[in-house]
Amino acid sequence: MDGPGEQDRVAGGVTLYDVASRAGVSTATVSRVIHGMDRVKDSTRARVLEVIEQLGYVPDGAAQSLSRRRKDVIGLVGVQHTSAPKEQYDIESMSLLFYDEILRGVEAKIRHQNWSLLITYIEEASGADLPRLLSLSGKVDGLLVGEGIVPAPFIARLASRLPVVVVAGNPRERAADVVTADNRAGSIALVTHLIEVHGRRKLHYVDGPGTAPDAMERRRGLTQVLRSHPGCQLTGTSQGLFSVASGEEAGQQILAAGDLPEAIVCANDQMAIGVLQALAKAGRKVPDDVAVVGFDDIFPGSLCDPPLTTVHQPMRLLGERACTRLLDRIANPELRPRVELLPTELVIRSSCGCPPGTQIREPVRRTSARGRRREAPAQTAPAQTAPADAQAEAR
Repeated sequence: MDGPGEQDRVAGGVTLYDVASRAGVSTATVSRVIHGMDRVKDSTRARVLEVIEQLGYVPDGAAQSLSRRRKDVIGLVGVQHTSAPKEQYDIESMSLLFYDEILRGVEAKIRHQNWSLLITYIEEASGADLPRLLSLSGKVDGLLVGEGIVPAPFIARLASRLPVVVVAGNPRERAADVVTADNRAGSIALVTHLIEVHGRRKLHYVDGPGTAPDAMERRRGLTQVLRSHPGCQLTGTSQGLFSVASGEEAGQQILAAGDLPEAIVCANDQMAIGVLQALAKAGRKVPDDVAVVGFDDIFPGSLCDPPLTTVHQPMRLLGERACTRLLDRIANPELRPRVELLPTELVIRSSCGCPPGTQIREPVRRTSARGRRREAPAQTAPAQTAPADAQAEAR
């Protein structure tokens, strides 16, 4: 911990010792509060912050960082999707919606802790950009890597240099921490609703990019439900790109094939919106002719005609939890990597066949920890994590 010294003084002469004495705590406790560390009771933290405000104590952040050999900067690496046509303004394929919510979550965690955020983007599936991440690793204390498309061997290489947390990554990642939504559970709930509530038995699936862990997990959920319902079948699959344009193209292909399926399940809302557009242009009615569902619960989906049934992914909470885990790992680099699954919600509207005006949100039961690396329901957190690791970290 930093001891008091010249870097701890301000113009008025207030020192770290003064704050500790007035608050009735040790200088180490004051230092933990200043650095945003977790090992402080809420009541003690509040008392220290109150004294800091009363005395007007402002630590010299640059000097503190130097003394700790820390920069107090974390990096966020986003993905710039290049698959959509350049003339198309697609909020998800351009990463604006997803990363805006992630950023809001990260900022909520670092805003009052004197940390800064460095943001960069890499092109999807571009190996040329990966060396830039190694360069970036020398400028930050830790990295948040978005969407999990950076190859696992490179993640391992990064994680050997500095703390790394993958946001919306592959739950099977072993070299770094992963914070992601429980995509498989959400997909299971969505497809089960179509089959068991609406009797839709012939399904067509519009898949996401093969590199996207979210798409993989959502496809696994669909497959799991079909296996448990022998009377149901997948009549076809379209390869999408998580964009409206690819969804509309998939809709056109389905229409051209002749007989419509009973339901079209899309790996995200953007593609579902594209499918709805293709069906509307062809004069086909949803859900009378065919049901359509998505995933993510982006706002435009609620404005569709009919409003889109989907699964809510807690994007802002992803940012908050990933940032919390990264700060924990920076404070204690010896933590074992873990996967944290955030719960989803089934958002029922009318595109699935429910009556017009339906607005229902149902919590989704999380997937079993069986077969997953060190995962089990958490005792105190709203996400699924590993209790053994959590107990070790609490110590």
